[in-house]
Amino acid sequence: MIVWEFRARRGREREFEKVYGTEGDWARYFKPAKGYRGTQLFRDRHVKRRYLTLDFWVSRAAFEWFRRRHLEEYKALDLRCESLSEREGKLGTFLRPGRDRGLLKSRRRQGLRHAT
Repeated sequence: MIVWEFRARRGREREFEKVYGTEGDWARYFKPAKGYRGTQLFRDRHVKRRYLTLDFWVSRAAFEWFRRRHLEEYKALDLRCESLSEREGKLGTFLRPGRDRGLLKSRRRQGLRHAT
């Protein structure tokens, strides 16, 4: 699961929610990808215009493979959506305990501690 944090631009919240939501532009872009399992959007109850997106993939490798194969489309969509947020940042890549052990073992062999 890849988690992103956003601060939507004032007055663009509805458009932001439409584009980044479960059936939004990003979800439609990822949908044909083998290994993509869905996107969820959350709005912060206490901080106005703060959102999190959770993109679910069977593995980090599945996301990276899709992104590399469709990099130009990814960049174009990212550029088109840039005006909807003031700030955007990747919080991290998270694994369920007991899952993706092969990914973790592979990264440990490479001397890497986290699957980010």
